[in-house]
Parts: sequence; C-alpha cells; structure tokens
Amino acid sequence: MTASIISIVGPSGVGKTTLIEGLIGQLVRNGYRVATVKHAHHGCDFDVEGKDTWRHKEAGAHTVIAVSGARLALFADIDAGIRMEALRDRFLDSSYDLILVEGFKSADYPKIVLVRDHLGEVVVSPENVIAVVTRQPVVTNAQTFHPTEVEAISQLIQERYPRSSSPGS
Repeated sequence: MTASIISIVGPSGVGKTTLIEGLIGQLVRNGYRVATVKHAHHGCDFDVEGKDTWRHKEAGAHTVIAVSGARLALFADIDAGIRMEALRDRFLDSSYDLILVEGFKSADYPKIVLVRDHLGEVVVSPENVIAVVTRQPVVTNAQTFHPTEVEAISQLIQERYPRSSSPGS
C-alpha cells in the first residue's frame, strides 16, 4: 500500500510548521512512519557551492546522495511541476504511512487549512478540506480545531488514514 498524502496549507506565519511538528510526534508515537515535504515557494539552494556534493551536481550527475552516519541527503533533478505521487513513488519506499506536505494548496490532496480570521485567506477547493485550524470561529463543513488541539487533529488523521504497514516494518 502507498503512503497517503495530506497537505497542510495556510498563509505565512500562521503556524503550519508548528502544527506539522506536533502531528509528526503524535503520529510517530502511534506507530506511523511519516515523511514530510516542504514546498519552497521562492526556491532555495539546498547544496553548498564548492562542496563535493555541489561539485558532483555541477559535473552533471542527476542525483547525488550524501551519507553521514545514520543520515542521508539526496540532491536530485526533478521536473518543476512534479506531483507528490511521483515524488513518493521515486523517493519513498512502501513502509511509509503518511506524507505531510507543507504547501501545494492548488493540488488535489486532502487538506488541513490553517487560517487566522476567515477561510478566504487561503483559496482551496472546499471538497478537499478535511479540517480547518483556527483561533476564530469559522463557518465550514469541515471539522474545526484550535491550534492547540494537535492530539485531536492527529486522531482525525488516524481515523481517515489508518496505518498501512505493520509494526516494525
């Protein structure tokens, strides 16, 4: 079974990263194997000019993997409009249960939307919204949560997207 993809969206500074950190902790404690993908809207350089991995990419390698102890960094060429399913299938094995994506608000993935005051802050298709996280009351058909209700949001995710892998896999 392949990992489910859930997109966490909202305006800058609303608490997306903090929510994702909390969800990762809750989900991992409950046996989930979680991957995350962060969409960098304005682009960024992940590799350092002059270092060996950068030099390998500059020489023409399509993919460079750096391994240090129990960690790995992968630098790979991808298509600019690559879909999350393609990233999942190319870079993650079948042992992952969930991919939490920060961003990609236009994609058709189930979404948890964070807002400050009203739903119009983030333009998304209402049918893809599984939860709204806000400090203010909003009118929506989706379940609403306060930002401090990380455990309840995690429970909703676990109910909708049960683990696909067996423990220890």
